[in-house]
Amino acid sequence: MNRIIRSAYVVSFALLFGITSCSNQTSDTANNKSTEAEHHDHNHDHSAAHNHQTDHATSETAASKHIPPFTFYKVKSGISFQNVDIPQGRKTVFILFDPSCSHCRSEAAALGKNYDKIKMVNLYFVSMNDPALMASFLETFAKELVDKPNVEVLYDRNQEFIQKFHVPKQFPANYVYSTDGQLEAHWDGDKSISEIITAYTK
Repeated sequence: MNRIIRSAYVVSFALLFGITSCSNQTSDTANNKSTEAEHHDHNHDHSAAHNHQTDHATSETAASKHIPPFTFYKVKSGISFQNVDIPQGRKTVFILFDPSCSHCRSEAAALGKNYDKIKMVNLYFVSMNDPALMASFLETFAKELVDKPNVEVLYDRNQEFIQKFHVPKQFPANYVYSTDGQLEAHWDGDKSISEIITAYTK
């Protein structure tokens, strides 16, 4: 019964979360301060979705303080990828994104243009969208990140991110973890590329 309830929760949340979610606002809830973003007419606020959270998801204002156990799937190969597969000795960044979000596309493009500055960071683009929509995301918007050893696009088939990491209000949502897997910073929405790189590498 619990499994059925949980599945219904996940499906309803995924529908509420939306496929085209995107926002120009930044919501900082860690060690970073809010920054101004460019105006955009495609705003979407996920705050109502927090009413559907259960106690095994993090609270509205708190992301998981450490990288939790998870199973995602590499979009290119379909091979499972778990927390134990993360290379050690590097910072790890998860970007929860939507392939149709213009802000997600812009952030990926900016990261690609600055790859040399983030090549020592584990960088994971995670999405609950159909893998077919995710497959060409980097090839289209951030060619510089394609086939890089530290970059992976991961399919969150079972919506584990919103259950175990955090429920963000806007895309893209960035989560920066230290070399020992502890949360250092996270934010929803836009930041300048210089601020992003600083958060990833400081």
